[in-house]
Amino acid sequence: MGDAFIRHIELLGYEKRFFPSQHYVYMFLVKWNDLSEKLVYRRFTEIYEFHKALKEMFPIESGDINMENRIIPHLPAPKWFDGQRSTQSRQGTLAEYCHTLVNLPHKISRCLHVVNFFKVRPDDTNPITDSQIKKPEVFLLPKDAKKNSADITGPIVLQTYRAIANYEKSSRSEMALQAGDMVDVVEKSESGWWFCQLKNKRGWVPAAYLEPMDGPDESEEQEPNYAGEQYIVQKSYTAVEEDELTLKEGDTIEVIHKLLDGWWVIRKNETTGYYPSMYLQKAGEANTSVKSELRNRSAPPRRSTIQNAKSIHKQGRKQISQETYRRNSKRYLQSRSNMKEKFQNKANVIIEKNEREENKPKAQPAVPPRPSKDLILNRCTESTRRKIL
Repeated sequence: MGDAFIRHIELLGYEKRFFPSQHYVYMFLVKWNDLSEKLVYRRFTEIYEFHKALKEMFPIESGDINMENRIIPHLPAPKWFDGQRSTQSRQGTLAEYCHTLVNLPHKISRCLHVVNFFKVRPDDTNPITDSQIKKPEVFLLPKDAKKNSADITGPIVLQTYRAIANYEKSSRSEMALQAGDMVDVVEKSESGWWFCQLKNKRGWVPAAYLEPMDGPDESEEQEPNYAGEQYIVQKSYTAVEEDELTLKEGDTIEVIHKLLDGWWVIRKNETTGYYPSMYLQKAGEANTSVKSELRNRSAPPRRSTIQNAKSIHKQGRKQISQETYRRNSKRYLQSRSNMKEKFQNKANVIIEKNEREENKPKAQPAVPPRPSKDLILNRCTESTRRKIL
């Protein structure tokens, strides 16, 4: 294979670090010609020094001789003190800079200066830390952020979760875990699969294997909604546990409780049970390629099936039994049925009343008395007066 070169550089966001002192580093996902992807961290002062050296190497392309020939993008100088606000606001400019840099002529974009700067360093994979000092805070660039810094809506603060048990990945897109691993959650999907990062590794992890650092995350879960939301089954599933439901593609059901591990409590007629949320689609909602791709995957493991007595989820979470779901669903359906009967009876009374009103003989209008001769002579026109003379 030939010399290494960079195909694409994507700015993911930045980290606020506290060792050896508080500072900020940008996170870049660098995609190479051998199809590998590496995560690297660079301070803005480093990036600016790299930029100055690049301009010196290519004076014509940097516009030092004639500004009309400049193709190397501009980059603002670091501020005397770079705080979080300037770090955040600079992301759009930096993302645009990297995009332009990679698309410059090969003599610039593939030169050793560029290649070496974005190569993985030892501190990219194992950053120097101190266990006594606060863990770095991660701020991801929003997915829909534009290249212009003015369009960036703000950072996303990543939540740190702990693995409660070992997990072996079953596909390339997933990430293996060891009990006790601390991961940053990048995206929480309703499917029960969460996209996480652990040092330089990223991948999908079952939410059931993760718990927050400070306590159960039940506050993020919605309360049961016994009115139910109508969903359509997009993929058949055969129950494995007693409290699960077996359904066929095309069945219409009602979702009454959305749980974080991706197993929702649903109601089919008067029967309730668990079903993988990734196989459901809200009634009337359009299908997407992402949802179709998710449905081709296996359902994530349920939280209740993971054996770990020390898990926060087993110590403090409010458990709702299937009997409670069934009883409350039955009560709700009964009250809804009674309400329907009440409205139906009321409607019937109104209809009967209207029918009685319609059947009543209508009163005929009274014939007004004929005006007197004097009234006609005083008030009517000449033509009318002639008729009575």
